[in-house]
Amino acid sequence: MNHTEHAPADLNQARDIQRDTQPRAGEPAAPSTLQYVVLTGNPNTGKTSVFNALTGLRAKVGNYAGVTVERIEGRLVGAPAGLDVRVLDLPGAYSLRATSVAEQVACDVLLQRQPDVPPPALVVIVLDASNLERNLYYATQVIELGYPTLVALNMVDVAEANGIHVDTSKLADALGVPVIPTIATGRKGIPELRQAIISALQRPACTRPKSFCALPGPFQAEVDDLARLLATVRPSHAWLAPAEALLLLSSVRALESSMKHLPKHVIDAVHAARARLEAANIDWRTLPIEARYATAQAIHQAVATEHWPRGETVTDKLDRVLTHRLWGTVIFLSAMALMFQAMFVFGRVPSQALQAGFSLLGRAIESVLPPGDLTDLLVNGVIGGVGAVVVFLPQILLLFLFIEFLEDTGYMARVAFLMDRVLSKVGLAGKSFIPLLCSFGCAIPGIMAARAIESPRDRLVTCLVVPLMGCSARLPVYTLLISACIPETKAFGVLNLRGLTMLGMYILGIAAALSMAWLFKNTLLKGEPSMLVMELPPYRKPLLGAMLIRMWDRAKLFLYRAGTVILGVNIILWFLLSYPRDAQLERASEAKLAEVRAQLATGGLTSTEAETAMAAIQAEREAARLTHSFAGRLGRLIEPVIAPLGFDWKIGIGIVASFGARELFVSTMAIIHNMGQPDDTGLNLHDLAQKLRTERRPDGTPAFTTLTGVTLMVFYVFALQCASTVAVMWRETNSLKWPLIQWIYMGALAWIMAFLTRQLGLLLGLG
Repeated sequence: MNHTEHAPADLNQARDIQRDTQPRAGEPAAPSTLQYVVLTGNPNTGKTSVFNALTGLRAKVGNYAGVTVERIEGRLVGAPAGLDVRVLDLPGAYSLRATSVAEQVACDVLLQRQPDVPPPALVVIVLDASNLERNLYYATQVIELGYPTLVALNMVDVAEANGIHVDTSKLADALGVPVIPTIATGRKGIPELRQAIISALQRPACTRPKSFCALPGPFQAEVDDLARLLATVRPSHAWLAPAEALLLLSSVRALESSMKHLPKHVIDAVHAARARLEAANIDWRTLPIEARYATAQAIHQAVATEHWPRGETVTDKLDRVLTHRLWGTVIFLSAMALMFQAMFVFGRVPSQALQAGFSLLGRAIESVLPPGDLTDLLVNGVIGGVGAVVVFLPQILLLFLFIEFLEDTGYMARVAFLMDRVLSKVGLAGKSFIPLLCSFGCAIPGIMAARAIESPRDRLVTCLVVPLMGCSARLPVYTLLISACIPETKAFGVLNLRGLTMLGMYILGIAAALSMAWLFKNTLLKGEPSMLVMELPPYRKPLLGAMLIRMWDRAKLFLYRAGTVILGVNIILWFLLSYPRDAQLERASEAKLAEVRAQLATGGLTSTEAETAMAAIQAEREAARLTHSFAGRLGRLIEPVIAPLGFDWKIGIGIVASFGARELFVSTMAIIHNMGQPDDTGLNLHDLAQKLRTERRPDGTPAFTTLTGVTLMVFYVFALQCASTVAVMWRETNSLKWPLIQWIYMGALAWIMAFLTRQLGLLLGLG
């Protein structure tokens, strides 16, 4: 190969050709032409705040093609007519040498390997002014790619508070791209950044990017030769070739992730070039890293000035307490307890309002439609079933708001740091805590969040145990059972016993997840725990508007499931509970009712006596209908399996129905206990809980005692009653083996733990 010291002329020409495809200076963008602006940067730089400010807090969330990483984009607010601009928020990345799936997505978008993302018209790099030197490593990598680029120097207020002043003019000269100072949380600098984006799109720059990685002659020659080869393989992306060549030569991970994108002769050329460098005693792994860090350090020293020696910041003072081994853990557990208490106290009033609304809707339908199967389906199957789940929306909103608050303030990272001490005991690293905590909302995003864990074994173990955390779908089940079975008394004279019971279920789930992680790491998935390497961002004031919008976006997913999956299952369930009809039973019941009406007409019974008699006949008919129905037969079939747990066949129907979604247990109970009672839709949680308390078995004993309620809650702590989680686990692991293992072990664990709970309760005299 012919070695040269400079980038080949054809590559520079390719860059110019690429820029010529952009509108020329002074020319407006073509009408209705969609252009993408990509936001990228290190994690914890305030990139999401910049995105929210540019898009007006509205984002469209999807997935990138071929992976399950979230794709977040929104329209640029304030773009002139004829300029259709989408802002794409890439996952945070520390380097183009990707170490996680999320970082790999960012790298693939910038190298134009994501088929569903058009070539970016502009790249905006978000830098943290208070941690500039660290951010510059990734920034220089991105600038070298050759895109039209802007830099948003964010969090300048934090830098000034720490005694650091950054000269933006010097920084722009050093990087060769415009730099706009911003404070995204206060919307300062955002109008200037928006105008700079619009100007850059209308008048794209034509300067060639700087090189920030000074390499020895032999190394640079290998980079140039490989770049020339890459330009022949992807001629339409030839202008990316120099930066891509350096990345492939210096990173094992980058080459591994490129296997499916590059032909074999290019891969062979990389290995051959590395062999030549090793023969010349050139370390191709570390030399580019050291050179780039040296450049980043030099730029930082040239543009940043410290007003005074850096002392202890507010973040440092808070961390001394919040990350303390003892007090930090106590504060976190207290915050969790406060959250569960708040869910009961503040969620009660809006829940009751929703319950009243659904009850009113049910009565309105009954007043319009004649009695019959259609009315029964709409009132008891649709409104009764779906409404019984939707009324828990306020508690779920509070849970999501709490998680958003932890994330926005920067406290979430501290919790991961605290929990690393605990997780390391069971073989996991602190990064596993983020998926575990996300699973308080839903196990599905928890499983997806595990992609940030570098170790495949740790990632799989985390995915296997995150469904044990108390997701929001369990919340309706816990709330109903606690209301029905746990007395509303004070513990220690201060704390609400019901709130403590809820907290106990969540703590049990956490303990179960940690225990199973230890078991998996010492049996099926043996391996050393990963080291925790993560950044603790400074504490920030959360943006209430952004938190509320993200909370509502998550809640919409819950409502969507209520209006689709839960609605469909409830209709099927209503059918199974209503059919087949026993004609002889119906005739006998009608004959009894006719006899009562006749006695009322002749004066043999008073109106009160007649109403009582007809209610008894109706209740007897509904009990017989339920026993004779398809669902009743299924419940009787599985009753021998769940009888040792203290559950009857009606509870069994709820357990089977909740395989579709855990919340369906509540709507199942609502439907079972309101069949054929058109004067009462049963949507009020208090009324439904009261009905469960008064439910009796054939022998006259209560069906829902305190022990039965606790045992059933323990069952739901462990059981994987969620088909959606199984499907996502299948997709994430690309194998049916692990979802089946997960479903079987959690089912067996649920039965065993519920059985032990009941036996212990009986020994303590709680039966």
